[in-house]
Amino acid sequence: MKKLFLALILVLSITGAVNAQVNGKAIGLRFGNGAEVSFNMALGSANRLELDLGLNSFDNNSNSGFGLTGIYQWVWALDELAPGFNWYAGVGGTVGSYKTNGLGLGVAGQIGLEYNFAIPLQLSIDYRPAIFLNNSYGSYDDARLAIRYRF
Repeated sequence: MKKLFLALILVLSITGAVNAQVNGKAIGLRFGNGAEVSFNMALGSANRLELDLGLNSFDNNSNSGFGLTGIYQWVWALDELAPGFNWYAGVGGTVGSYKTNGLGLGVAGQIGLEYNFAIPLQLSIDYRPAIFLNNSYGSYDDARLAIRYRF
């Protein structure tokens, strides 16, 4: 996990000059180990906030519940692949309530790849590790696919 965060910091510092244009908002679903309603909102020309609220399961569904995660993201264009491709990375917080462990509070990171179609549709896949501040949760990581409507 530490290696991932160090790699993320290195990549962010190297590519800081190639920012994508982030416009408007998007809402949709993130699918993976559970499902979340996902909302993106531009905070600047190359930054945004992602809020995800949903049902998640950990430990082979024995510890399921709901969670809310907020991630501040930096977005970079990948126009060399095709117009509309971006990659993003961010950090934020997560809070959730789960059957066996009660309320959990933690910090999360995220790195992902997205494609914005000419129509108002966005597809993305991302990886999100989190470390909970209370020891009953420990940490988790997952990869998810998101489908969002841009407006």
